[in-house]
Amino acid sequence: MNFAANKILLATLEMACISHNLGASMKLGHLPVSNQRQFPNKISQLFFLQTNNLKSSKTFHSQNNSYCLNRFKSYTTIFNSISSDHLQERVTVLVIGGGGREHSLCYALKRSQSCDAVFCAPGNAGISNSGDATCIEDLDIFDSEAVIAFCRKWGVGLVVVGPEAPLVAGLTNDLLKAGIHAFGPSSEAAALEGSKNFMKTLCDKYGIPTAKYATFKDPLAAKTYIKEQGAPIVVKADGLAAGKGVIVAMTLHEAFQAVDSILVSGSFGDAGSSIIVEEFLEGEEASFFAIVDGENALPLESAQDHKRVGDADTGPNTGGMGAYCPAPVLTQELQSLVMESIILPTVKGMSKEGCKFVGVLYAGLMIEKKSGLPKLIEYNVRFGDPECQVLMVRLESDLAQVLLAACKGELNSVSLEWAHGSAMVVVMASNGYPGSYVKGTKIRNLEDAEVAAPGVKIFHAGTAVDAEGDYVATGGRVLGVTAKGKDLEEARERAYRAVEEIKWEGGFYRKDIGWRALPLKQFSSK
Repeated sequence: MNFAANKILLATLEMACISHNLGASMKLGHLPVSNQRQFPNKISQLFFLQTNNLKSSKTFHSQNNSYCLNRFKSYTTIFNSISSDHLQERVTVLVIGGGGREHSLCYALKRSQSCDAVFCAPGNAGISNSGDATCIEDLDIFDSEAVIAFCRKWGVGLVVVGPEAPLVAGLTNDLLKAGIHAFGPSSEAAALEGSKNFMKTLCDKYGIPTAKYATFKDPLAAKTYIKEQGAPIVVKADGLAAGKGVIVAMTLHEAFQAVDSILVSGSFGDAGSSIIVEEFLEGEEASFFAIVDGENALPLESAQDHKRVGDADTGPNTGGMGAYCPAPVLTQELQSLVMESIILPTVKGMSKEGCKFVGVLYAGLMIEKKSGLPKLIEYNVRFGDPECQVLMVRLESDLAQVLLAACKGELNSVSLEWAHGSAMVVVMASNGYPGSYVKGTKIRNLEDAEVAAPGVKIFHAGTAVDAEGDYVATGGRVLGVTAKGKDLEEARERAYRAVEEIKWEGGFYRKDIGWRALPLKQFSSK
């Protein structure tokens, strides 16, 4: 390699140093090109571990030219090995959404060797400040034409849709028509989550085990049925209700109140135009995830979340106050049974119904106390939140390649690798959640919290930065404090150690995440 070539290589590597690992929150039309290119870890390590070796191209004109040339020979070796080690399809990814689930997806995609850049729309302050993605805060994710135009302008080859609402609205349909790979089901297939009646009807038709149920639009008919069945009983809004449309009524009075709230008062709007009245199942809940390519399904690690707002599973349901992975209740035997009796019949049934499912099937299960067998409570058609957080910190495979394989119907060629041990996430929420809550309360000491223990990662779900540069809460669920450990007990200790470092008077958290799998140990809330 001659001297001129070495200078070119230096310039290229310096650009890599400048461009790698930059996260920001940007407006459409103001995206600097240098922010969009990310480079494989070998270059990242070269520059961020040895930055003193490349202070200036003037080095070439010093008396140490021979030393520099030797160093550039080593750079050439690294450059060539990068080319040989990364022959798989490279891709720029856009993640749709702005919560904790999307932050964890950005985090996993950023670590993917084949991923050139990660965008997130709209994202949040924590995602951009962490450098896990470049946030496009003013891209309207419900405007398919705007999303497609952005993808074409910036060479996005894969769109990962996080929340359910854009899926039900048909964003994936439009992206696929435009020739852009989109990970997430079509609006027709998203009805598995968008309509509980659709899901229950599919279960009936294809013999998928689920709770006994009936569907109603008339409140009087619903109350008559409830009186016949007795309490406890479950009342659900048929449509999307942000994880809050399920009422577990322990008395007839509570069940009648739920019927009136949904069907008469319209507490969930159009999502409550009809309701499902469902048999109460006693047992232990668990979450089961599988990536689906339309015909094949690839199971992920098991997880268990905590839906109730209060310790010991008390209070109203929420979107999730914490989770851990793996879930001991889902033994290997049970996981195989779930695949055979629930997941695969669903995938095949959807294909037969003419709406193949591509994306994540998230089965909310009840492991019945009386039979020990799994029954399907409900389907979600995307990664769970907060389960996604514990899954993504343990995933070691190239997530971008896995999701591309699903989009192409090639899951049979994919296997997944997971870090040993366990992970736990503790959700910190605004006081008052899941009811009304105050926005704008300050959150401090996040940097110290993230280094309070090994293996800690804080995912942001509802944060912004105020004029003083402080994080403030903008949502109900605000932070997902996540930690890995050699086992679940160590993961719990690390997660709560980090939680206790965070200074936030306007927030609260459950102090018993993991209580079903571990001896109860309370953590004091500051």
